Amino acid sequence: MSTNQTKAQRRDAARAEALALQKKQQASEKRNRLIVLGALGLGVIVLVVAVVMIFMESQKTPMEKVENIPAGVVQDTGIPIGADGVAGTSNEGAKTLDVYVDYMCPICGQFEQTNSASIAEMREAGDVTFIVHPVAILDRVSQGTDYSTRAASAAAWVADRAPEQFAAFHDAMFASQPQEQTPGLTDEQIAQVAEQAGVPAEVAAGITDGDAEDTYREWVEAATSVAGSDPAVVSPDTGQLGTPSVLIDGKRFESWQTPGALSAAITGEEPSSEPSASPSE
Repeated sequence: MSTNQTKAQRRDAARAEALALQKKQQASEKRNRLIVLGALGLGVIVLVVAVVMIFMESQKTPMEKVENIPAGVVQDTGIPIGADGVAGTSNEGAKTLDVYVDYMCPICGQFEQTNSASIAEMREAGDVTFIVHPVAILDRVSQGTDYSTRAASAAAWVADRAPEQFAAFHDAMFASQPQEQTPGLTDEQIAQVAEQAGVPAEVAAGITDGDAEDTYREWVEAATSVAGSDPAVVSPDTGQLGTPSVLIDGKRFESWQTPGALSAAITGEEPSSEPSASPSE
């Protein structure tokens, strides 16, 4: 500031300097407010996005949350088998036979003994597509080993990685079925069953080392939940999922216990008479 300025000039200059400083401070305060408001706005957006994502996740069905689903699965939970016995195939134009099974369930074992031969015959003749739904409702009776879940996971593993051997593996699992209230088969023993059914050793190894359960446990749990909420599958008497649950073209079939009855319902053959059994729950 020049010393030659008059008092009035110095006063005006001081005012101008103060005004400039005030404007600078106001601009700084405005900029800071904008930064704060921007940060708050961003926080609100992030919060809204998080809430929306949580809501959308809560609206998903159990199966929509599953990361790994075996190849060829139909209706989220079923492994179809056509004439050639390969998982993921079907017989075009044939009736469908959906069977919900727990590999620990003794009544499922009875179903297999009574009907497996005729099912294979009808399937190979192109009369029916056999759809296996592995579920796990009897983990509680395997002394803490979760045998039902492990066995169903192994079935999914074989269906995905060795589909040509799935039908043989499914039958072999019931041929080697453990009793309820036992630990069931170990993973190593399930892998041995798989190899005896023709599953390649490298695929069976995935059962032994736990890869099968790690990969498909989530799918088995979701499939069990989906089946347990399906009015066409659950027992009309209890409203609960029992095994085996048998459906022909989507309709419950209760008379499978009588030899020949299942074939009669599908192909028109005459059934014979045998005592009945009740599904496990």
